[in-house]
Amino acid sequence: MLTINTRIKELRLEKEMTQKQLANTIGTTEDSVYSWEKGRAQPSVTFIISLVKYFGVTADYLLGIVDHI
Repeated sequence: MLTINTRIKELRLEKEMTQKQLANTIGTTEDSVYSWEKGRAQPSVTFIISLVKYFGVTADYLLGIVDHI
């Protein structure tokens, strides 16, 4: 089962985005995205909502609860 940090990185790379581009898109910093992807921090509920809306996935998928979108 994949974790949220892996899912964020995979989804970002599928869109061919940099961490900075994703950060700008959802209103956070590049450092935050880096920390999420490295598993050093977790996005807040507000950013989880922004991520699922932007990537068009469910929160269950993003959080690693289910393996399908």
